[in-house]
Amino acid sequence: MRHVREILRLTAAGVSKREIARRLGVVPSTVRETLRRSAGAGLAWPLAAEVTDAALEVLLYKNNGTRQGHRQHAEPDWAWMHQELKRKHVTLSILWDEYIAQVPAGYRYSRFCELYRGWESKLPVTMRQSHAGGDKLFVDYAGDAVPVVVDRLTGETRPAWIFVAALGASSFTYAEATWTQGLGDWIGAHAGAFAAIGGVPRLIVPDNPKTAVVKACFFEPTVNRSYTEMAAHYDTAILPARPRKPRDKAKVEAAVLIMERWLLGRLRHRVFHSLAELNAAIRDLLVRVNDERPLRRLGVTRRQLLESLDRPHLKPLPVEPYVFAEWRIRRVGLDYHVDVDRHYYSVPYRFAKEQVEVRLTARSVEIFMRGERIAAHMRGSGNGKHTTLPEHMPSSHRRYAGWTVERIQRDAATIGPAADALCTRILEERAHPEQGFRACLGIVRLVKAFGRERVEAACARALEIARANLRLGQIHLGQ
Repeated sequence: MRHVREILRLTAAGVSKREIARRLGVVPSTVRETLRRSAGAGLAWPLAAEVTDAALEVLLYKNNGTRQGHRQHAEPDWAWMHQELKRKHVTLSILWDEYIAQVPAGYRYSRFCELYRGWESKLPVTMRQSHAGGDKLFVDYAGDAVPVVVDRLTGETRPAWIFVAALGASSFTYAEATWTQGLGDWIGAHAGAFAAIGGVPRLIVPDNPKTAVVKACFFEPTVNRSYTEMAAHYDTAILPARPRKPRDKAKVEAAVLIMERWLLGRLRHRVFHSLAELNAAIRDLLVRVNDERPLRRLGVTRRQLLESLDRPHLKPLPVEPYVFAEWRIRRVGLDYHVDVDRHYYSVPYRFAKEQVEVRLTARSVEIFMRGERIAAHMRGSGNGKHTTLPEHMPSSHRRYAGWTVERIQRDAATIGPAADALCTRILEERAHPEQGFRACLGIVRLVKAFGRERVEAACARALEIARANLRLGQIHLGQ
């Protein structure tokens, strides 16, 4: 503006345009352009005292940046168009066609695109990514934990970790506190996110946590089998972000930042005594984030964007939610049982010493051999106990599997008191009661061949001489 004032002063003094340009060190065309703008603004030297440099700039360059020959029109609703571009198959060309149909004298296509790009460049960095509706769900854990009091007497606390999920198109955010970042809590939080969204996106984009990704790789990452099974249950796919490429998941990074500020910042003075209490507080804050707080420059809430952008393209939820299952590799023992957490589960005896895969849920144990299920059991506790199905046993073992001390005593008592007393003595004299099972079984089976009376009399005679031998289906009394 100093040069403008000097050009006006020297022109009023009768100095030529070329001489003014030489004195100020500018080209003559600049002098001519300044004088043209001044004449158009009605300015003459001397300038009024109220014409400051700022006011002078406005008078001379208020139309600067407007192309000559372009007509001025009301700006289109760029925020609405930005949302529409997230819909599948929608392009700027289509939006311009719709715009020009409503405003025939409006901006031409090139100017329309230029103005939109200028508006888009002012959006936050994370909003400049292009995400189609219902396409991607970004998932991660927040970096900081929330302490939860687990012992009111001692004040002992345990950290709870915050799982965060965000949809790419609408930025709809879900959060849940879990005790660990282990596979069970990780998959359970995914199920909670799908339920809160009310549908399933086409892709899940996690980071590369060891819980979910067995081997991080730029070209072909190896995903945990249980995580893959969960994705198959919900008819979606897993696409881990590239290692050391945080921009691949910038959406959830921003969501994590928002959750840390909204949750950790606002809950820092509260004391929680259970995970359920913490999750209840998180749900209350999520209502404010998703339903009540509009996004800047867009003027709508995340919930509204979810319903308009993502909802039409989300896949429906399955009838039953996914039940977390863990896979382990085990080898069958010689006794055709598999050790799982110190509890032994049977498989058909022909698979003894084979390597199998075990699928564990909270209630069941399934055993697979080369992809085929060979056994299924209800899950039991440890402590060295066995769960054995009769059909898994060879016939020689199955013959005696149902026999117990109580059953032998019950069957012997049906013959008579002498038989009951004799079987009880046989079981008591053995170091282990099982060692007397076959002898007692032989006595009970003699009833079929000789009748109750004769077997009872023979047992009474055996008790008198305190010795019994079983041979060839008869009781022979020793001398």
